[in-house]
Amino acid sequence: MKKALLVGVSLAAMGIAPAVAADLAARPYTKAPALAPVYNWGGFYIGINGGGASSHNCWDTTAIAGVAVPVTREGCHDATGGLVGGQIGYRWQAASWVFGVEAQGDWADLKGSNVSSPAAFAPLVNQTKIDAIGLFTGQVGYAWNNVLWYVKGGAAVTNNKYNGLSGGVVFDQASETRWGGAVGTGIEIGFAPGWSVGVEYNHLFMGSSSINFNSPVLLGINTRTDSIKQDVDMGTVRVNYTFGGPVVARY
Repeated sequence: MKKALLVGVSLAAMGIAPAVAADLAARPYTKAPALAPVYNWGGFYIGINGGGASSHNCWDTTAIAGVAVPVTREGCHDATGGLVGGQIGYRWQAASWVFGVEAQGDWADLKGSNVSSPAAFAPLVNQTKIDAIGLFTGQVGYAWNNVLWYVKGGAAVTNNKYNGLSGGVVFDQASETRWGGAVGTGIEIGFAPGWSVGVEYNHLFMGSSSINFNSPVLLGINTRTDSIKQDVDMGTVRVNYTFGGPVVARY
């Protein structure tokens, strides 16, 4: 009985096998769908940047030798030059949306001056120098695979030196570290896993600050107090390396 059953099953299998083989041969061969690479913007990153900036500075005298006087406009000038530095940050990616935080620091060489108005201290020349700029910002961006566009905003800081020059000699001087706000935008392109290059523009709203000047040629006595208003525009080229995950894939 068992032998008869085994023989029957074997014959049935022999009859089915050719039919299955014929059916498979009749079906067209199709490849598995290709995987599209997706650039990953998430993770910690570090990079370098370089470019140029221009700071608009307007000086108004509010006191002379510590005595308040009617506000006297001394004029405005642009302090321009180059800058170079680095940035470090972290980004999160959710689908095509990218969020991040970043700290950026730059050495700067911005310088500009103008002759004080005749109503104030002419022929005194007022000079502004900025030797450092820092940004602490948040980012929101949208990615098209390896292309990322973002906007940013947060806090900004500048290190400023002010000189009053008479005949090319420093008559009075002051310095300060000033905090303000920053907004900006940029576009970044990934050219290899982890590596990206981009361009960025930032505007810094540094507001007005009351600055007391002292004279090194008059034994350090106070000469004047000026209210100095400052804004900064800066444009940089950036290269970043992201310590995130590898390029992922999707159908």
